Amino acid sequence: MSLLKNVGTIGGLTAVSRIFGFVRDILVARVLGATAMGDAWQLAFMLPNLFRRLFAEGAFASAFVPLFNRRMKDDGSLDEAQSFASSVLSVLLPILIVFGGLAMLVMPWVIEFFAPEGLGDNPGNLEVAVMLGRITFPYLMFMSVATLVAAVLNSLSRFAAAAAAPVLLNICLIAALGFGLTLDGDLEARRTTAQAMAWALSLSGLLQVVWLGYFMRRSGFQLSLALPKVTPGVKELGILMVPAIFGAGVYQISRFVDLFFLSTLPVGSYTYLQMADRWNQLPLGIIGIALGTAILPALSRYLSKEEGEEASRLQSNAIELAMLLTVPCAVALFFTGTAFVQTFMAGQAFTQSDALVTGTVVQGLVLGLPAYVLVKVLTPNFFARRDTRTPVFTAAISLVVTITLNIILVPQLGVTGLAIAGAVGAWCNIILLGGILHVRHFYRLEPRLLGRIVRITLASAAMGAALYFLMREIDGWFTASILEKTLGIAAILGVSAITYGLAAVILGVLDKATIARLMRRQG
Repeated sequence: MSLLKNVGTIGGLTAVSRIFGFVRDILVARVLGATAMGDAWQLAFMLPNLFRRLFAEGAFASAFVPLFNRRMKDDGSLDEAQSFASSVLSVLLPILIVFGGLAMLVMPWVIEFFAPEGLGDNPGNLEVAVMLGRITFPYLMFMSVATLVAAVLNSLSRFAAAAAAPVLLNICLIAALGFGLTLDGDLEARRTTAQAMAWALSLSGLLQVVWLGYFMRRSGFQLSLALPKVTPGVKELGILMVPAIFGAGVYQISRFVDLFFLSTLPVGSYTYLQMADRWNQLPLGIIGIALGTAILPALSRYLSKEEGEEASRLQSNAIELAMLLTVPCAVALFFTGTAFVQTFMAGQAFTQSDALVTGTVVQGLVLGLPAYVLVKVLTPNFFARRDTRTPVFTAAISLVVTITLNIILVPQLGVTGLAIAGAVGAWCNIILLGGILHVRHFYRLEPRLLGRIVRITLASAAMGAALYFLMREIDGWFTASILEKTLGIAAILGVSAITYGLAAVILGVLDKATIARLMRRQG
């Protein structure tokens, strides 16, 4: 299957999940708002998700896939791969249970450390926040197992089930929020809603394990549990995972740093960042996750067969597709993010002033959107070579840059400073990753590709200029009636499509040769 088709399959199903997630966050904003209980929910939601993205989706998947692919035989035999995956699961599950139990024990201290200023002003808020954290943490265990099963399915080139699984998360949370809409909207109602959402989160993790397990069995692959035993394969996986935690998870590590700085800001800051990140995650999740997931198995196969030219071609196609999709998204959101937040999120517990702050945070986040996606595109080149150590170096430097900028910017700009610092750190990571790939002759940016990136940037800049002048004329529409808001969004979409489309045609951004190159079948 071609890169474009793989990305289309994963990205299309991920887009469905993101749309559900978008509806979920609209309801969260309106039901919980930028309040103490809204921040308590966001913190309880972020903690297991940060560990999941860092250890499971980041380090584990990146280290597991190349080792798993190496055990898949050309004749179609899966016995060795099946034995390896089962031994990993037998060791992983007890670790998750112990880690989850310890996390629940220390949850009061964790919540107190990361709680924003003013969360404890109302009696009972901290206790509810601790309870939410304890209820949500089993989600980490369920999703770590789900990640293993998803990695197996992706290695078997069965991408659809794993890409569709997050829809279950959003359906569960939307159902809990629907219950919250029937309540009065006071503090006690918000607490009850947050508890219902916490239970729904953990339930969704269990449902995703069942969903993925069903499709794994349909593919003819079986996992079995045995007494934990550190086999040579498990030991190699552990060795690869330690540096991969830093190399693949720089974005998540920076979010842990964000939690610390958020704890120094007033109530509402968690909610502002999460609501803004929803807009950033729409293209990041759909494009970045799809590309990273699609190219890692193929890169692993090419490199195991010493087909370096094919690996480089795949890497170039992935970079071009990433830039083609993310640069215009970033430019458009920079100029129109506040309008979208005002249109879709403002109302009830989420005020217009909350929407303005969130829109500013969106601007800071999207400055790094192409870099966040390119991290997911470049790091598989290292992981496919079983090199998870090199990205530690790049991650450490970018993290130092991010923390330094946080210290400087957060006191001046508040939560927006966090967004800008993270964006700059991500670009530092990209420069270092690309430079190391170039120096080691693993991958070199071709003049053809560089020229296409320049043209994509120019076409996006033309669209940005048009949106800048448009927003000066229609800015007031997004705080008016539903009709005016609808017309405003239609104007944004129309101007974006027309200006970017014309600029793309004039500059030759997309042509038949490019489409044919992206449609070529991958290994």
